[in-house]
Amino acid sequence: MLERRKVEAVHILTLDREAMRNALDIALALELKAAIAEAATDPQVGAVLLAGNGAGFCSGSDVKEMAQASIERRMQVARDKGALVRAIGDCPKPVVAAVHGFALGGGFMLAAACDYVLTTHDARWRLPEVGLGFFPPWGIDGLVARVGVARARALVFGHETLDGRRAVEFGVADLCVEPGQLNEEALRTALHLASLPGQPVSTAKRFFASLAYAGALDERAIEAYRADMEAGAADTAFAR
Repeated sequence: MLERRKVEAVHILTLDREAMRNALDIALALELKAAIAEAATDPQVGAVLLAGNGAGFCSGSDVKEMAQASIERRMQVARDKGALVRAIGDCPKPVVAAVHGFALGGGFMLAAACDYVLTTHDARWRLPEVGLGFFPPWGIDGLVARVGVARARALVFGHETLDGRRAVEFGVADLCVEPGQLNEEALRTALHLASLPGQPVSTAKRFFASLAYAGALDERAIEAYRADMEAGAADTAFAR
C-alpha cells in the first residue's frame, strides 16, 4: 500500500491504493507514520517526498472502513491519523508533498501538513466533511498554521473546490506546476532541501512545529467530531 524508494538523499513514499483512489485507511496511515519515523532517524535521508499513484494524491479517509466502525473506533482512528500529521511536523527532515488529481478530506489535510507542497494546476482540493454531516477531526492545527483561522473556516465549510492555482492563493500549497512537470519539480525541490545543512533545518522544523501545534486544536476538533458522531449526523455519509 506504500511504495518506498530512495533517490540520493530523498526518501520517496508513494500512496499505492489506486483501486481505492489512495483512500487513507488506518493500515496505510500507520504504515506511513512508521515510514516517516524511519526516515527521521536515517542519517542517509535528508528529505521525504510524499506522492500518490494513479488518478490522484489521496481521496481522504476510507469511507467503507469508517462505516463499519463504532464511535469509539472512529475516535481512535482520528487520533491515529492526527498522530500521522504530527509526525510529519515532528520529523527533523523536510517533507515535500506532490499533489496531482485530487486532495480531498484527509488527503487535503495530509498534504497541508507537509513542509513544502507542490500541486498541478488542474488538481482538485476540497474538504467535504461538513457537507457530509461531520466536522473534520484531524489536521486542523496544521491547516490553521498554513492559512489562518478565517481561511481555514472557509475551507472547512467546503463551499469551494480549489484548483492548484487557488490552493496556492489560499496558502494550502506553495507552488503550482503543469501536470507533466510535477514529479521532476517535486524531486528537484526535495533534493535541494536534502542538500541543506541538517542541524539548522532540524531546528527550523522544531521551531515551526511548536507554533503549528501549540494550540492543540486537533484534540478540540476530535471532541467536535464526537458530538457529530453521537448525533448520528455522519451515518448516511459513511454508508455510501
